[in-house]
Amino acid sequence: MTTPAQDAPLVFPEVAFRPLRLLVICGVLTVAAIGATVLLDRPMLGVYLGVGLAIGLVNALLIRRSVSAITAGDHPLKRKMALNSATRLAVITVIALVIAYLTRPDGLGVLFGLALFQVLLVGGTALPVWKKIRTSADGAGPAGTTDGYTEGTA
Repeated sequence: MTTPAQDAPLVFPEVAFRPLRLLVICGVLTVAAIGATVLLDRPMLGVYLGVGLAIGLVNALLIRRSVSAITAGDHPLKRKMALNSATRLAVITVIALVIAYLTRPDGLGVLFGLALFQVLLVGGTALPVWKKIRTSADGAGPAGTTDGYTEGTA
């Protein structure tokens, strides 16, 4: 008998999440955005883009804390993680939309900042994993095989 997906245990691979590097990148992008938007006579647009980047960074840190807390239990469940993620994303979305609405049109920078942060987060996490996969494929594959495949796979 199989376990329903919502009750299956969580398994998280080790990922390359470096919040300090993301903080520096977000700071540089914020300064660049403010500089560019000053030229357009809309400096607050750049400020709000930085706010969106900051909200994204806080969200990423909350994700890490949440994953650590949930997976520390004896039987972590996907349902618990899904509920946590949905709640956090709903709160972040409401905050971003309220800021964007109350300070429009410049406040839309918050939404652009959140979107840009997601690109940074995925790129910053996926590139090291991709490099590791390529390096292991160039040399010996998993479990010491030379063809990059484990025994019993097609």
